[in-house]
Amino acid sequence: MSAQPYGQAEESGSYRIVAMETHDIRFPTSRELDGSDAMNPDPDYSAAYVILRTDDGAEGHGFAFTIGRGNDVQTAAIRALEPYIIGRDAEDLGARYKELVYDSQLRWLGPEKGVMHMAISAVVNALWDLKARRAGKPVWLLLAEMTPEEIVGLVDFRYLSDAITPEDALAILRRAEPGRRERIEHLKQHGYPAYTTSPGWLGYGDEKLRRLCAEAIADGFTQIKLKVGADLDDDIRRMRIAREECGPGFPIAIDANQRWDVDTAIAWVNALAEFDPWWVEEPTSPDDVLGHAAIASAIAPIKVATGEHVQNRMIFKQMLQAGSLSYLQIDAARVGGVNENIAILLLAAKFGVPVCPHAGGVGLCELVQHLSMFDFVAVSGSMDNRVIEYVDHLHEHFADPVEIKNGAYVAPLAPGFGAAMRPESIAEYTFPDGPAWRSE
Repeated sequence: MSAQPYGQAEESGSYRIVAMETHDIRFPTSRELDGSDAMNPDPDYSAAYVILRTDDGAEGHGFAFTIGRGNDVQTAAIRALEPYIIGRDAEDLGARYKELVYDSQLRWLGPEKGVMHMAISAVVNALWDLKARRAGKPVWLLLAEMTPEEIVGLVDFRYLSDAITPEDALAILRRAEPGRRERIEHLKQHGYPAYTTSPGWLGYGDEKLRRLCAEAIADGFTQIKLKVGADLDDDIRRMRIAREECGPGFPIAIDANQRWDVDTAIAWVNALAEFDPWWVEEPTSPDDVLGHAAIASAIAPIKVATGEHVQNRMIFKQMLQAGSLSYLQIDAARVGGVNENIAILLLAAKFGVPVCPHAGGVGLCELVQHLSMFDFVAVSGSMDNRVIEYVDHLHEHFADPVEIKNGAYVAPLAPGFGAAMRPESIAEYTFPDGPAWRSE
């Protein structure tokens, strides 16, 4: 194992990690085309799942989200982090996070991108689940009650100082301190607004689309999202159906899932402009900072949203600097876990860009609600123009599933990060030997 980052000494903590357990869990969602889009026509929503155990019997749960094949590789990457975790103090999560992302051996496989970075995310999120469970609080509240100095201590500002410094971050957090308690109570009473993608999967037929649009409005959602990008004529027909069902002015976002080149994206979105899209999501490669900026300029006033596949805080920084996006979409399991997402929330606040998280995957709703609620209480202090994605799939497999009421996320009060799956679901859907997969 490498030395402590910047010569830090190992702190003496009250509990240590003594065991790590991993599982390759896959759900056969491709059978009903749940989750289907222009780039991913047959996804099996999956979790490379990790459980950390401490010397006093506590547990922390985390996972990396995938869509099936390759989940074994992701699980192996998480398992490769075992020597960096076993025997370590699990209290100072700023130090644990930096130790993982600064390690030269792990960085050589990235740096801070791809399978290894997602593995770090799963472990970091499991550490936060553990910490919150021990504190008897949900992660959002644990973070929201930290001091600005404690929050800044969790963040790695390396490569960000041309856009945001620790002093900038402290100023943002201190500005949000007044009213924290009132915002916590607001969340407990009213929750956080959501939008639903459930009507819009590309593999659904027209009648199912029409029915699900009507159900979304009846359930209190004030925005929906449709997948687009496979066939323009189909997209025009589906957008017309959605607009007829939802009525004029109702926000309907569209999501291309990286399908287009820049010029194609501009032409395609302009062809759909008559249906007044609320935003276009992932119109091109998530790495193409300047391509997103060109699209944003050419399709205005339609907005660009992106982020679920953005690999780290540096790309988000560049997108904000270049004006590549109007809505920033963090993902709870793509970048380096809670710590890196705090850095991204601070960047968004510095640039005045609303955060509307991605949650279209197994367990992502359970996780990302905590980050948006923390942002509301302690960072941006606002819900204006902000919504969290919601998909009505697979929540029954979690010990503390999300709750939606009147189109809003009910603030979770159970201790932890919401990542823990039910033992029976782990057993049923473990690949390839679980009962759900034996017949395949």
